[in-house]
Amino acid sequence: MQIAIAGGHGKIALILARLLSDRGEEVRSLIRKPDHEHDIREAGAEPVLCDLEAVGADELAEAVRGADAVVFAAGAGPGSGPERKETVDYGGAVKLIEAARADGIARYLMISAMGADPNAEGDGFAVYLRAKGRADEALRSSGLDHTIVRPGRLTDDPGTGKVQIGEHVERGEVPRADVAAVLAACLGAPNTIGRAFELVAGETPIGEAVSSL
Repeated sequence: MQIAIAGGHGKIALILARLLSDRGEEVRSLIRKPDHEHDIREAGAEPVLCDLEAVGADELAEAVRGADAVVFAAGAGPGSGPERKETVDYGGAVKLIEAARADGIARYLMISAMGADPNAEGDGFAVYLRAKGRADEALRSSGLDHTIVRPGRLTDDPGTGKVQIGEHVERGEVPRADVAAVLAACLGAPNTIGRAFELVAGETPIGEAVSSL
């Protein structure tokens, strides 16, 4: 497969690129800054300069053209304001939907968030949850072969290879490495198409957890 990752310099994206390239997939990682190119190549992927906020859907479609699947791993980040939650966490995801549809790319994996809700009330973190919830809704209604992964609180702990996943699970933490491994497993698991699930650390091996959805 050839996979294009939007938000390619993110922590989960870099781990995912390495996992996929190590198993022989071709990975294209979209990045905003030229000085991130070295890290992308170190992960075994091809860097593509493409700023999700700055380009239109047509330019983004050119960047992902030829891919068999796309992964939305971009995010405005915890220090960003409400405007960037709108332009990246929601707007970037929608642009990638439009680009995938324009190129005939059916498979779309979304890194969302536990608690994502287009109707979340309040300011602060609720702005992020609304943006992610709206992005999830747009993907569900897009007609694409989508999978929406909603991890709990992310950590940089080493991955364990064991998780708990389900439509709703108890709140908890999960290593970024295990999120990346779940995404990699989903790419080869047709049973995850059309599914949205929450993800935290657990006791079930990732392959078994994904296949049981």
